Amino acid sequence: MMMHKIALRSRTFLTGAALAALVYAGAPALADTPPDTLVQAWAIDDIISLDPAEAFELSTGEITGNTYDMLVRLDANDTTKVVGGIAESWTVSDDALTYTFKLKPGLKFASGNEITAADVAYSFERAVKLNKSPAFIIQQFGLTADNVAEKAKAADASTFVFTVDKAYAPSFVLNCLTATVGAIVDSKLVKEHVAAATPSADYKFDNDFGNAWLKTNYAGSGPYKTREWRANEVVVLERNDNYYGTKGNMTRVIYRHVKESAAQRLLLEKGDIDIARNLQPGDYEAVGKNADLATASVPKSTVYYVSLNQKNPNLAKPEVREAFKYLIDYDALGDTLLKGIGVVHQNFLPKGILGSVDGKPYKLDIAKAKELLEKAGLKDGFTITLDTRSGQPESGVAESIQQTAAQAGIKIELVPEDFKQLLTRYRARQHDAAILMWGVDYWDPNSNSETFATNPNNADDSMNKTLAWRNAWDVPADIQKESAAALLERDPAKRTQMYQDVQTKIREQGPFNFIWQQTEVAGLRKNVQGFKLGPTFDTNFVAPVTK
Repeated sequence: MMMHKIALRSRTFLTGAALAALVYAGAPALADTPPDTLVQAWAIDDIISLDPAEAFELSTGEITGNTYDMLVRLDANDTTKVVGGIAESWTVSDDALTYTFKLKPGLKFASGNEITAADVAYSFERAVKLNKSPAFIIQQFGLTADNVAEKAKAADASTFVFTVDKAYAPSFVLNCLTATVGAIVDSKLVKEHVAAATPSADYKFDNDFGNAWLKTNYAGSGPYKTREWRANEVVVLERNDNYYGTKGNMTRVIYRHVKESAAQRLLLEKGDIDIARNLQPGDYEAVGKNADLATASVPKSTVYYVSLNQKNPNLAKPEVREAFKYLIDYDALGDTLLKGIGVVHQNFLPKGILGSVDGKPYKLDIAKAKELLEKAGLKDGFTITLDTRSGQPESGVAESIQQTAAQAGIKIELVPEDFKQLLTRYRARQHDAAILMWGVDYWDPNSNSETFATNPNNADDSMNKTLAWRNAWDVPADIQKESAAALLERDPAKRTQMYQDVQTKIREQGPFNFIWQQTEVAGLRKNVQGFKLGPTFDTNFVAPVTK
């Protein structure tokens, strides 16, 4: 497979021949990749923006997790814990409303600018005011454009004070702050690249808070810094020598966009890449049998589902929503397309999160589906489109659903597309049905319950665009009420039961057909050491890797 040449700007950090070989999928094999460079092949067609206040895709999460730092981070080795990022310590007031963070001394951004509490405050302010997709994670604490300057402020150069609107469990608040929307940006650098904006009814500010610039540039303090992003081609990271912690072992990390599993496996076997990230079952098995290669895998907090847009009058019928749950051959998918890379999972909370359940009540049952369709007045079926990422396993799953649905009279026209195109249509509620994945934004059950089980305003101009909203589902009031109550419940046993109940109701009533939970896998050259996949999309850290 040939790829377009990647023209990397400014100073040359590889020889012309080596760089060409790295960025051409069809280039002659190298004996080895450069010893100071980690090269990964990965499908990165979901990347829309590198601005942490806007980026909300899985690939970007990994990039952000390696290039930016937050006040606190999830402990990837023990997900029950939160550890300090740029925060040295923190305290919570007796009424659980005020969180005070003391920053580690002497920290610098990659630019060389000092990291201060004012940078933290600015990072919160721009995320709230820009109001992009991930903003709700911190807005849910009562932050608005009007009050963020008071609720998230610098008390002095090394002290950041965050005030929330309710007495939430501290673990919930801290876990939310590990999300990539909480990444700390270099305010001095960003302000140098602010563009003017015309205030309107939807956006009342006279500047873009550097969003246009930060879509393709970098202003962080993580162990690596982003050097280059070319859509559907490459992302290049360089070591940040100003990083306060243990420096990255690799001088640079290159993510090459290669979608096909077979192509990734071939590149890995030839030594053109160090790590393959999108291996399908057959290729993953073959890599495991190759003496020159090794494998890695970990259960991921990512669930895959088929969603049905309730703007479509046929899909909005309760009987049709239920019928679809019987038109998926879960067992066959688990034994073939998903073998080794996923496990059948029919609930919105992934295994490992508080309150998760593993019940699998649905199986392929064409007769049951036909019965429900007839009850809905659709005995002769109907036609819909199904948007899907143009790659495996999603394409194969889509084809399987197309075949089984046809047996019940439902004609499905597949719409394969790049993931960013799919996301754009999905976020605009322009799909009929779509196959998507959802990874937790922070390690708490509310991360998924908030988005699958709540939709406070189903209008097209709603400011709270949860997954329920994206599918135009007006969630029953009792489900939304229970999800909200579970958020504030401090008794772990009661909270667990509440989330289990919400999952059951969403599984039975909602427009979501949960199919599998991801097992993230990778194939790697035997000389790659220290590579470890994390539990979330932003905890696949590259700094420890050596060759």
